[in-house]
Amino acid sequence: MRTHRIGLVVPSSNITVETEMPAILSRHPTAEFSFHATRMRMNTVSPAGLAAMNAQRERCILEVGDASPEVILYACLVAIMAGGPGEHQRVESAVAEQLAAGGSDARVRSSAGALVEALKALDAKRIALVMPYTRPLARQVVGYLEAEGFDIPDWCALEVADNNEVGRIASDDVMKAARSIDRTGLDALVISCCVQMPSLRLVQPAEDEFGLPVISAATAGAYSILRSLGLDVNIQGAGSLLRTTTPVQP
Repeated sequence: MRTHRIGLVVPSSNITVETEMPAILSRHPTAEFSFHATRMRMNTVSPAGLAAMNAQRERCILEVGDASPEVILYACLVAIMAGGPGEHQRVESAVAEQLAAGGSDARVRSSAGALVEALKALDAKRIALVMPYTRPLARQVVGYLEAEGFDIPDWCALEVADNNEVGRIASDDVMKAARSIDRTGLDALVISCCVQMPSLRLVQPAEDEFGLPVISAATAGAYSILRSLGLDVNIQGAGSLLRTTTPVQP
């Protein structure tokens, strides 16, 4: 069985991506994966903190590129969405150009772009979001997704600015927020619109409870990685997004 090498670019205070992404992809029936991370300093989720983190991107791409990954996931959703509509396309293109200049043909994905990709794969137009961010940042995320063509009638922001605390948000608090949302007419619920807020164990139970597709930034990222590698999307217990056995193309 072939092992696919995955590069991760994460905030320095993130403890969730390197836990949830391997947990998801380890369930794949026909492929194995290894994960190789580089970190950008960031502790406070604020415009200034995100800008300072993004300024470290080129260094981090050089570092993780040395591991020769097949796919690199730029794993900080709000850092990209705070850059304004279409920023995931600009960042992914800039990273790909930087890698190509160094002789790497690694595929590049971002958590922001992966979420858009996943929602479109579900044909979801009317969606709701659970986010850990302060309300001003949460509104930027809402505006970003609306610019991508999604209707967002309701959303919940837990207003946690300390990224270390985001990684410790309790499952009960996430589910309480999800249950507070008006789910009338929704096509999908994003139960964690953040790669740091733990949610993997909630995706399938929430989908069963609410009776509609439920995804997270992590399951969307896994979906995008599998698609980029041309692998079947066939992972159980992580929501309907990851339960198709139809072969996909990168």
